Amino acid sequence: MEALDLIDRKIVAELMRDATLPLAQIGEKVGLSQTPCWKRIQRLQESGVLTARVAMADPAKLGFGLTIFVGIEAPDHGADWRAAFTRAVASLPEIMEVYRMAGEMDYLLRIAVPDMTAFDTLYKRLTDAVPIRNVTSHFAMERMKFTTAYPVDTRSR
Repeated sequence: MEALDLIDRKIVAELMRDATLPLAQIGEKVGLSQTPCWKRIQRLQESGVLTARVAMADPAKLGFGLTIFVGIEAPDHGADWRAAFTRAVASLPEIMEVYRMAGEMDYLLRIAVPDMTAFDTLYKRLTDAVPIRNVTSHFAMERMKFTTAYPVDTRSR
Protein backbone atom coordinates (compact mmCIF):
# COMPACT_ATOMS: atom_id res chain seq x y z
CA MET A 1 0.00 0.00 0.00
CA GLU A 2 1.14 3.53 -0.71
CA ALA A 3 1.88 5.94 2.12
CA LEU A 4 -1.15 7.00 4.10
CA ASP A 5 -2.38 10.51 3.45
CA LEU A 6 -3.52 12.87 6.20
CA ILE A 7 -7.16 11.77 6.06
CA ASP A 8 -6.21 8.06 6.24
CA ARG A 9 -3.96 8.78 9.23
CA LYS A 10 -6.78 10.69 10.95
CA ILE A 11 -9.21 7.83 10.34
CA VAL A 12 -6.75 5.29 11.74
CA ALA A 13 -6.08 7.50 14.78
CA GLU A 14 -9.82 7.88 15.49
CA LEU A 15 -10.45 4.13 15.16
CA MET A 16 -7.52 3.31 17.46
CA ARG A 17 -8.96 5.68 20.06
CA ASP A 18 -12.53 4.33 19.75
CA ALA A 19 -13.55 1.75 17.15
CA THR A 20 -17.21 2.08 18.21
CA LEU A 21 -17.57 5.60 16.79
CA PRO A 22 -20.39 5.84 14.24
CA LEU A 23 -19.24 6.31 10.66
CA ALA A 24 -20.85 9.76 10.51
CA GLN A 25 -18.85 10.90 13.54
CA ILE A 26 -15.56 9.58 12.13
CA GLY A 27 -16.29 11.32 8.83
CA GLU A 28 -17.08 14.57 10.62
CA LYS A 29 -13.80 14.40 12.58
CA VAL A 30 -11.73 13.80 9.43
CA GLY A 31 -13.64 16.07 7.04
CA LEU A 32 -15.44 13.49 4.90
CA SER A 33 -19.04 12.47 4.31
CA GLN A 34 -20.06 8.93 5.27
CA THR A 35 -19.60 7.18 1.93
CA PRO A 36 -16.03 8.35 1.18
CA CYS A 37 -15.11 7.69 4.82
CA TRP A 38 -16.55 4.15 4.64
CA LYS A 39 -14.66 3.51 1.38
CA ARG A 40 -11.39 4.61 2.97
CA ILE A 41 -11.99 2.38 6.00
CA GLN A 42 -12.69 -0.54 3.66
CA ARG A 43 -9.46 0.19 1.75
CA LEU A 44 -7.49 0.42 5.01
CA GLN A 45 -8.88 -2.99 6.05
CA GLU A 46 -8.23 -4.62 2.67
CA SER A 47 -4.65 -3.34 2.60
CA GLY A 48 -3.96 -4.67 6.10
CA VAL A 49 -3.44 -1.30 7.80
CA LEU A 50 -6.48 -2.01 9.98
CA THR A 51 -6.19 -5.59 11.18
CA ALA A 52 -9.04 -5.87 13.72
CA ARG A 53 -11.55 -3.93 15.76
CA VAL A 54 -11.72 -5.22 19.30
CA ALA A 55 -12.88 -4.24 22.77
CA MET A 56 -10.24 -3.67 25.43
CA ALA A 57 -10.85 -5.11 28.87
CA ASP A 58 -9.36 -4.68 32.34
CA PRO A 59 -7.33 -7.87 32.95
CA ALA A 60 -7.74 -7.71 36.74
CA LYS A 61 -11.54 -7.52 36.44
CA LEU A 62 -11.42 -10.63 34.26
CA GLY A 63 -9.36 -12.51 36.82
CA PHE A 64 -5.95 -12.04 35.18
CA GLY A 65 -4.23 -10.11 37.95
CA LEU A 66 -0.67 -11.24 37.26
CA THR A 67 1.31 -10.08 34.21
CA ILE A 68 4.68 -11.64 33.54
CA PHE A 69 7.26 -10.76 30.90
CA VAL A 70 9.27 -13.87 30.11
CA GLY A 71 12.57 -13.93 28.27
CA ILE A 72 13.36 -17.17 26.45
CA GLU A 73 16.78 -18.30 25.31
CA ALA A 74 16.51 -20.96 22.61
CA PRO A 75 18.73 -24.05 22.72
CA ASP A 76 19.15 -23.76 18.94
CA HIS A 77 17.85 -21.60 16.12
CA GLY A 78 16.84 -24.27 13.64
CA ALA A 79 13.55 -24.39 11.75
CA ASP A 80 12.32 -27.46 13.66
CA TRP A 81 12.77 -25.83 17.07
CA ARG A 82 11.19 -22.57 15.87
CA ALA A 83 8.18 -24.45 14.50
CA ALA A 84 7.75 -26.41 17.75
CA PHE A 85 8.07 -23.22 19.80
CA THR A 86 5.54 -21.42 17.60
CA ARG A 87 3.06 -24.29 18.05
CA ALA A 88 3.66 -24.36 21.81
CA VAL A 89 3.07 -20.64 22.38
CA ALA A 90 0.06 -20.64 20.04
CA SER A 91 -1.52 -23.42 22.13
CA LEU A 92 -1.29 -21.41 25.38
CA PRO A 93 -3.88 -18.59 25.36
CA GLU A 94 -2.38 -17.05 28.50
CA ILE A 95 0.59 -16.03 26.34
CA MET A 96 -0.72 -12.75 24.99
CA GLU A 97 2.25 -11.60 22.91
CA VAL A 98 5.44 -13.18 21.55
CA TYR A 99 8.33 -11.29 20.00
CA ARG A 100 11.50 -12.70 18.42
CA MET A 101 14.25 -10.47 19.75
CA ALA A 102 17.75 -9.34 18.93
CA GLY A 103 20.18 -9.26 21.84
CA GLU A 104 20.58 -11.38 24.96
CA MET A 105 17.19 -13.10 24.82
CA ASP A 106 15.76 -14.80 21.77
CA TYR A 107 12.04 -14.36 22.55
CA LEU A 108 10.01 -12.11 24.80
CA LEU A 109 6.57 -13.20 25.97
CA ARG A 110 3.83 -11.25 27.73
CA ILE A 111 1.74 -13.58 29.84
CA ALA A 112 -1.47 -12.88 31.77
CA VAL A 113 -2.60 -15.35 34.45
CA PRO A 114 -4.71 -15.21 37.62
CA ASP A 115 -1.90 -16.00 40.06
CA MET A 116 1.49 -17.63 40.66
CA THR A 117 0.01 -21.15 40.68
CA ALA A 118 -1.43 -20.58 37.21
CA PHE A 119 1.92 -19.23 36.00
CA ASP A 120 3.73 -22.28 37.38
CA THR A 121 1.29 -24.54 35.50
CA LEU A 122 1.82 -22.59 32.28
CA TYR A 123 5.60 -22.63 32.78
CA LYS A 124 5.55 -26.43 33.08
CA ARG A 125 3.32 -26.82 30.02
CA LEU A 126 5.63 -24.60 27.95
CA THR A 127 8.88 -26.22 29.06
CA ASP A 128 7.39 -29.70 28.61
CA ALA A 129 6.31 -28.82 25.07
CA VAL A 130 9.65 -27.56 23.78
CA PRO A 131 13.24 -27.58 25.07
CA ILE A 132 14.39 -24.18 26.31
CA ARG A 133 17.94 -23.21 27.32
CA ASN A 134 17.00 -20.44 29.75
CA VAL A 135 13.84 -18.73 31.04
CA THR A 136 13.88 -15.38 32.80
CA SER A 137 10.64 -14.10 34.32
CA HIS A 138 9.84 -10.52 35.29
CA PHE A 139 6.64 -9.93 37.27
CA ALA A 140 4.77 -6.67 36.70
CA MET A 141 3.80 -4.98 39.96
CA GLU A 142 1.73 -2.19 38.41
CA ARG A 143 0.55 -1.31 34.91
CA MET A 144 1.34 2.38 34.71
CA LYS A 145 0.62 2.95 31.02
CA PHE A 146 -1.03 0.77 28.45
CA THR A 147 -2.30 1.56 24.98
CA THR A 148 -2.83 -0.19 21.70
CA ALA A 149 -2.96 3.10 19.77
CA TYR A 150 0.17 3.99 17.82
CA PRO A 151 1.13 7.69 17.83
CA VAL A 152 0.03 8.32 14.24
CA ASP A 153 0.93 11.78 12.95
CA THR A 154 -2.37 13.55 12.27
CA ARG A 155 -0.82 16.92 11.46
CA SER A 156 -0.76 18.20 7.91
CA ARG A 157 2.74 18.23 6.47
